[in-house]
Amino acid sequence: MILNIIAAVGFLGHLARAEPQGPYPDDPSPTTTTTTTRTTTTSATLTFTPGPDFPTFNGTGATMLRFSCHQLVIDRIDPLVNPGSVPSPHQHQIVGGDAFNASMPYTDIAALSACTTCSYSDDFSNYWTSNLYFQARNGSYKRVPQAPNGANAEFFNDTFSPYAQGGLVAYYVSPGQNMVTAFQPGFRMFFGDASLRSKPSGPWDLGNQTCFRCYSGPNFEGDVGPPCSDPAVDTMHLPNKPCHMIRSNILFPTCWDGVNLDSADHKSHVAYPEEGPHPFDLLGIGKTCPPSHPVKIPQVMFEIVWDTTGFNDPDLWPEDGSQPFVLSTGDKTGYSQHADYVFGWKGDALQVGMEAGCIAANCPGMKVQSVEKAAECLVPALVGEDYSGWHSTLPGNPPQPPVTTSTTASPTPTPTGKGKGKGKGKGKGKGKDNS
Repeated sequence: MILNIIAAVGFLGHLARAEPQGPYPDDPSPTTTTTTTRTTTTSATLTFTPGPDFPTFNGTGATMLRFSCHQLVIDRIDPLVNPGSVPSPHQHQIVGGDAFNASMPYTDIAALSACTTCSYSDDFSNYWTSNLYFQARNGSYKRVPQAPNGANAEFFNDTFSPYAQGGLVAYYVSPGQNMVTAFQPGFRMFFGDASLRSKPSGPWDLGNQTCFRCYSGPNFEGDVGPPCSDPAVDTMHLPNKPCHMIRSNILFPTCWDGVNLDSADHKSHVAYPEEGPHPFDLLGIGKTCPPSHPVKIPQVMFEIVWDTTGFNDPDLWPEDGSQPFVLSTGDKTGYSQHADYVFGWKGDALQVGMEAGCIAANCPGMKVQSVEKAAECLVPALVGEDYSGWHSTLPGNPPQPPVTTSTTASPTPTPTGKGKGKGKGKGKGKGKDNS
């Protein structure tokens, strides 16, 4: 999806620095290289001429960690917005560390985890989103599976993503060394609003922060620009036409108040730069953070590819031609797309990554694990609903707000403290069900 950007910034010139994946230090036999049947495709040698505005990615330029996390569990719980509730109002798909539970303490999540589903094996964070369902003409529902996101995998030296089952791809961006402060243990944040059924109002246009991309053919055909940037294929609402696959992208704010690990709405402790939300452009996270939120944090983005190819039979679609997909919130518009994040990187591993000057799935100095090892990491579903096959209702049969619902979906800068990156606040507001 960002192949064109890669060519522009000369990313391929740095691939020589990316260490080959495997042997994997967290696998049972790290010295053995013959136990897997997977092979790695190497790219042809390419040349580039870096321009004055772009780093050469020689260890001192911008960093973009792009890596997959295998599915951890699909369950109807939400420890961020509905802590302790079993079940929560709607279903989520979750990846990351096995400390995930109906409630999660404001502490070092990495210390509570024994394994992770992410390819970077020091990342015990948890990432979760709503699921996508297909509603057939007869009214029944079926969950849309995620597809392995192997787009441009060879360029990222990524042998994990093409084989991951379910889950999502996570991105962390820093514009350069000493430019961002990694999150602190206990930190968490939220993007979106599960009650939205129309384009959100507010101080910012969030069209470059949340979107759906409609692939026009196999092998990610139609993917020619960065997320949420191409009006020909990107929309804030669910696509109104058949797609080979649908990709979800969700970006989080890049400024922090420097004090609070959370806030009552799980948004107010973070904010957008003064000039507004920064689009995903590989290199930047925004220019100036507001005085109320002075600490620059990595730009975090979730990316999920939904395999809709099995649902394009026109005889299954509504007779009026309307699009048949619905989020697990019960939303057929797509405006309620949202994401939850609980930080859980081990020690200073994320800060090390943000200083790496590397764009890859296995940046130097960072531990990785195989997809087979990640697949061993699971947690039991607490609600235990059957989400396979066809069902007469969505899980939990979530109640629907009025179609005209529209609220401010952007974090509102609120002076909650002044700091320089050593967060200690522990806001624990439970909020409404806007997960």
